[in-house]
Amino acid sequence: MKHNLNKSQIERFSRQLILKNIGPKGQKKILSSKILIVGIGGLGCPAAESLVRAGIGTIGLIDNDVISLSNIHRQSLFNSKDVKKLKVSVAAKKLKEINPLTKIKTYKSRLNEKNIENIIKSYELIIDGSDNFKTKFLINDYCIKYKKKLITGAISKFDGHIFTFDFKDKKTASLKNFYQEKEISDDILNCEFEGVLGTTASIVGTTQANEALKMIMEIGQNLKNQILIIDLLNLNFRKVKFKKR
Repeated sequence: MKHNLNKSQIERFSRQLILKNIGPKGQKKILSSKILIVGIGGLGCPAAESLVRAGIGTIGLIDNDVISLSNIHRQSLFNSKDVKKLKVSVAAKKLKEINPLTKIKTYKSRLNEKNIENIIKSYELIIDGSDNFKTKFLINDYCIKYKKKLITGAISKFDGHIFTFDFKDKKTASLKNFYQEKEISDDILNCEFEGVLGTTASIVGTTQANEALKMIMEIGQNLKNQILIIDLLNLNFRKVKFKKR
């Protein structure tokens, strides 16, 4: 591990360094890690902020969208003065203010079949905060191809879904083993039509970041071949198993 903790890093991360499961060894893994966040919206914003505060070494942000007033209630890195500005540009600036030590790369484009290969190959773990199944399945397929770690989130109304995949393990099920590609509709992910409570986005995005940190440090249990289903209206959290087919 090439990173040695200096005095400033020890002070900055002191509250997590004292955790038995983390310590200097775990923090060095965090500092060496490279994570790509797809979609800097309701999920990507809290995920990015949590990861930068934890000390992730390099974070990539990809999104081609601009900030609208309707984003503000759930996209925690933005405020009213940011409306009509590019999401990745505003997010990068604010994340740098939180932790100048993290390297931040921005991609002012939509992830698609033409650019995904060149972008994801530089990262060990992908956080999917996209809002449509075409992108989610595309990310899923390329993470399988390149044996990447993937954490997928989805939100609607008061509900959230979270998956974790490590495709280095050949026994790992994929997103397509849970969602049927031909039968699923983007309508359930469309906040404009279905609506979403801002706290739902924050909780799911932060949980994605938490799962990413655990995978990087190789601690705790993950959601291999399971989905975490969150119902915040009734405060119900449950795991459902599914199999690789």
